[in-house]
Amino acid sequence: MHAAALRMTALPMKKASFPTALATLGAGSAVATAEEDGVVIERMDFIQIVDAGGLMMYPLGVISVIGVVLVLIYLLTIRRNAVVSDRFMNAAEAMIRKRDYLGLVAYSHRHNESMARITQKTLEFFTKYPGASFGEVREVAEAEGSRQAGLLSSRITYLADIGAIAPMVGLLGTVLGMIKSFLNIAAGDVTGVRQMELAEGVSEALITTAAGLTIGIPALVFYSLFRGRVQKYIAELEAASTHLMALLHSQVERRQTASSAIGSAQRTREDYSLPAPSVLDAERPDLHGI
Repeated sequence: MHAAALRMTALPMKKASFPTALATLGAGSAVATAEEDGVVIERMDFIQIVDAGGLMMYPLGVISVIGVVLVLIYLLTIRRNAVVSDRFMNAAEAMIRKRDYLGLVAYSHRHNESMARITQKTLEFFTKYPGASFGEVREVAEAEGSRQAGLLSSRITYLADIGAIAPMVGLLGTVLGMIKSFLNIAAGDVTGVRQMELAEGVSEALITTAAGLTIGIPALVFYSLFRGRVQKYIAELEAASTHLMALLHSQVERRQTASSAIGSAQRTREDYSLPAPSVLDAERPDLHGI
């Protein structure tokens, strides 16, 4: 009977495949290990990680949202057509050649780009004060150009500020987490780290540091990209301004030359009359008899 029972038990074992047996053994060992250790490993999602970061995760979240919004705005606004466009330059050059300065002022007012602002301010001064020298007109153009370049450069510095502030906020969270850990050490039982809740404070410190660096590093990367783009566009803005000022100067000189030529042609013979005869040429009675 015992031999038959052993034989019947062994028959199903022969039909079982080798991978199935390995999987069964592995599952059994895993369950045994979990039961022996008594440790349950739980995976934390993103929300739980943010909650574990402590109070400083809220300002870091606000800073991250501001950084993303600024990057999107700069991607849409800091481009060549928003600084100086070929369409505007062609229209401005044609109007200057026609000496339609008031029309160019109105055309510049309708366009929201840096070169349009420079042209508008320059021609408004030029038409309002016709007696001003061209050196003064050039100074107005240079002042407005410097202002537009400063606006472009100052806008992207907000990303640099975020790149500097975010790691500092994360460092503040690190310090607060370490303070919390040491307070738990001082107030708790020193027989075990888990009872003192040391791991909770250290994890809070590390999470805030990682969050600050995660925000600061991309902000500095985008700042470097936008800074190179702004410097390139500022150089193109200076070249375009110089071109329009040279064209305007040539038109002013041509107008002055034409005015002087017309004035010379309209002069009459009276403008070139002979000088009046001298009184010494007439007869003087006091010289008779000498």
